[in-house]
Amino acid sequence: MAEDSGQEKSLPASERRIQQAREEGQVARSRELVTAMIALASVGALWWGGADMLDQGKTVVREGMRFSAPTVFDPQQMASRLADYLVHGGLALLPLFIAVVVAAVLGSVAIGGWNFSSKGFMPQFDRLSPLAGFKRMFSINGAQELLKAIFKSILLGGLGGWLIWRHRDGLVNLLTQDSRDSLTSFADMALFDFMLLVGGLVLIAALDVPFQMWNYMQQLRMSPDEARREMKETEGDPYLKARIRSQQREIARRRMMEAVPKADVVVTNPSHYAVALRYSDNGVAPKVVAKGTELIAQKIRELAAANDVPVVEAPPLARALYFHTELEQDIPPQLYTAVAQVLAYVYQLKTWRQWGGVMPVEPMALEVPVGMDVKGDRQ
Repeated sequence: MAEDSGQEKSLPASERRIQQAREEGQVARSRELVTAMIALASVGALWWGGADMLDQGKTVVREGMRFSAPTVFDPQQMASRLADYLVHGGLALLPLFIAVVVAAVLGSVAIGGWNFSSKGFMPQFDRLSPLAGFKRMFSINGAQELLKAIFKSILLGGLGGWLIWRHRDGLVNLLTQDSRDSLTSFADMALFDFMLLVGGLVLIAALDVPFQMWNYMQQLRMSPDEARREMKETEGDPYLKARIRSQQREIARRRMMEAVPKADVVVTNPSHYAVALRYSDNGVAPKVVAKGTELIAQKIRELAAANDVPVVEAPPLARALYFHTELEQDIPPQLYTAVAQVLAYVYQLKTWRQWGGVMPVEPMALEVPVGMDVKGDRQ
């Protein structure tokens, strides 16, 4: 049921392991439960409908024994009569057959549930190996099945022997009774004894069901290596996941850097932080298109210088924008005033570069709400 490994299978089966076993057609089953339920169904069917079945059976036998000489020498009529009696006999026993089939199905799915797997129909050639057969015979499971068979034989054999001894006088008296009375007495005796034997089967099933469920989970137990391998298959290899995250960060960083030349202004710390802003007439507020610290901040400043994007040194504002904004999101309303001053300077600078005149003065004392220039809940 599971791959052998050198390690002890000390870990319980995971949900994925159980699901894989079900997909392979391996579920908890108890043959003793199926046997007990079939026996119970048979007793119930005979108890409730045995008299009717017996009457119908007598009718079939009685009618079958009545025939005329011409009928005997007519094979076609004999075959037709035989077919009719077989049908009537089958209909008489039909409730018993239905009860047995239903009990067999319910007993099969009682503890493992309904499970259909095409893998159960696939040939398993390893079972043809004599060596594998000897291993199964002398395995722990084989010893468990042997002990169970011995216990079942002792219990049912002892119970059957006790019943025979109990009815020894009644069995002898059957020989002296009328055939009809003898048949009725024997039926009552057999039904009572059968019910006691079924009780023994129910006891065996009551012991076997929890054992089979426990044994099934024991066979699915996992070693630490199997658990780690399953975790990798389920959650992914941590090294591969780290590499994917690194590539995703690199793609996001590249996309962010491509947005810097299109920014309206870059606000810096001046060296530790850099945040690029872009404002559109269709937008409510400026958006953050790039941000970073240290080396990334330096790269943003270099791209801004290479593409004539204005760079404004405003340490409190740069820190506030870095800590309280996300990429491609509007700046928070608390920073509208400070950013508006920066953008006003940028537009004045563009006008001066195009038309000349008085060079605008870079804003120096930009007011930032208290506490926004430090790390908060958002990063």
